[in-house]
Amino acid sequence: MRQIVLDTETTGLEPSEGHRVIEIGCLELIDRRITGNTYHQYINPNRAIDAGALAVHGITQEFLIKQPNFKDISPQFLEFIQGTQLIIHNAPFDVGFLDHELRLIEKKHPKITDHCSVIDTLAMARQLHPGQRNSLDALCKRYNVTNSHRKLHGALIDAGLLALVYLAMTGGQASLFSDDLPVYTDITAAPPVFTITTSPAALPIIHANADELNAHQTRLGAIEKVAKNGCIWNKDNL
Repeated sequence: MRQIVLDTETTGLEPSEGHRVIEIGCLELIDRRITGNTYHQYINPNRAIDAGALAVHGITQEFLIKQPNFKDISPQFLEFIQGTQLIIHNAPFDVGFLDHELRLIEKKHPKITDHCSVIDTLAMARQLHPGQRNSLDALCKRYNVTNSHRKLHGALIDAGLLALVYLAMTGGQASLFSDDLPVYTDITAAPPVFTITTSPAALPIIHANADELNAHQTRLGAIEKVAKNGCIWNKDNL
């Protein structure tokens, strides 16, 4: 299965107020493995950036003025995500902005969900951890995903962190890959490439003991209670 973990940065909070997408970062998962294949693009919004947004991502209007417009990069972007399952934290925000950009190109342009399906990890986290903080930073801390190298938000680095969180949150071994995320704080530098330096074939196979199997089944039972459609890893649901 091909999935794309996606994040955006914008000039502000509301597309209805004329705010625009300024950065798209996508990271590919195939069969729950980070492949190292990415899509990353800065975009000229042709408008000013709110001070609050600038404080979050540090991407300046002066830097973006030399970047292409969204309509010029949209064919390549849509080709990259076509037919996949998008994984987005607070998906209504990013999808809303991307749909707005597509409507600016053509009023009847197909929506993002016409190209692919979408998983909202924020909604998923709220089901798994009701009443708790479920921001990306909070989830990184909860699932032991290191984000100390991130000084400012960036679409591709945040997509990388979200990929690790998603794998951990859905039962994967995200911690195996967390050290492979590069430090990425300079927006003028080349975008990072996510790679897995350890060959999966070289990893030893360690079978779970009885206590670990019991703990695993207890965890599945907890997921079964809070998941809307039940736990797909529970043998009774297969």
